[in-house]
Amino acid sequence: MTELRLGLALPQYGKLADPSAIAGFAAEAERIGFASLWVGDRVLTPVSPQTYYPASGTPERPYPPEFVRFVDPLLALTIAANSTESARLGSSTLNGPLYSPVLLARSLTSLDLLSGGRLDVGLGLSWLRDEYVAAGVPWEHRGARLAELVEVLRTLWTADPAGHRSERWDIPDSLIGLRPMQQPGPPVLLGGASDAALRRVGRIADGWLPAGLPAPMLREKWAVVVESAEKAGRDPETLRRVLRLNPTPGSPTATVEDVAARLKAAEADGITEALVDLHYVAETVPHALELAGELHTAVFA
Repeated sequence: MTELRLGLALPQYGKLADPSAIAGFAAEAERIGFASLWVGDRVLTPVSPQTYYPASGTPERPYPPEFVRFVDPLLALTIAANSTESARLGSSTLNGPLYSPVLLARSLTSLDLLSGGRLDVGLGLSWLRDEYVAAGVPWEHRGARLAELVEVLRTLWTADPAGHRSERWDIPDSLIGLRPMQQPGPPVLLGGASDAALRRVGRIADGWLPAGLPAPMLREKWAVVVESAEKAGRDPETLRRVLRLNPTPGSPTATVEDVAARLKAAEADGITEALVDLHYVAETVPHALELAGELHTAVFA
């Protein structure tokens, strides 16, 4: 098992939400051998949300309780960038439509430069309608908004002068001297598993961020991405897949051995990149590092 590039979620939310622990965690994870480090995104957790966490949300438990404590994702990536040398740094995912494209482009450019060109920009829609309300962003047509955000980011990363005019954003032609180290910009990966999301990946993204899907469903949904890419005149062989696994007590991926077996099966099915989020099974940051070390050994020994 030598081809899989295995990543790890940074300690960012729930019991592990401690900005002061991120630097040491990132450095140790890189030393262990993890190839990438990742963050997620949560803006707020309303007492009575309008929408529930997909698949497992209920009126009594509308979202995982860990989501109540959440460190800012761009801050976490900045700390990790300054604490590591080779691991790639990614988001799985930032809630793209909630961000101003101009401000997000500047932050991501700065992060790519700080990290020496190691940034992967993962974007998604967020399932939580209340976040859109709080951010003053329309919930309707959020998929189209995400697609346009990707377009604007790439314009701001490459054009000179750069500007954009549409019903959503009116950005005057401007001189932008700061450029990402990666050109024509950091890779943009998109999350989502609906047909619309998968087709969007095929049309405009550099890759897909599937979360916790079993192998048959991964193959089925990847076929939609491939078909969409081919229709758009793109080579699907150039697109990446980064599988996310979230071990949770009582689930099929509850133990280190379970996760290692799932990763090996995914690699046999053509997955070359994956990340594991230990927030639901680790009690402390040191415990998360202990589990991470056991997992790396189980996968690669």
